[in-house]
Amino acid sequence: MFSSIGITAIISMISHLIFIYITWRVITTINFDPLIRKGRETEARVLIMFIAIVIGTGVSRFFLEFIQWSQDLLYLF
Repeated sequence: MFSSIGITAIISMISHLIFIYITWRVITTINFDPLIRKGRETEARVLIMFIAIVIGTGVSRFFLEFIQWSQDLLYLF
């Protein structure tokens, strides 16, 4: 029982990291230069990193929950 909880935790962590990375790659393709003030590049990068974490985590949770829901459909019948 405890090993399945550990496996679920590892899968969730890996999923979150993968989706955060994908989101980071997509966000960095957007040109934010006109919106960034001179001398504030570091703060802008941190903000973009936080945005990538929020979006990536949300997408990862959606996929993980969708997989869980599809497995729970077995209990319907």
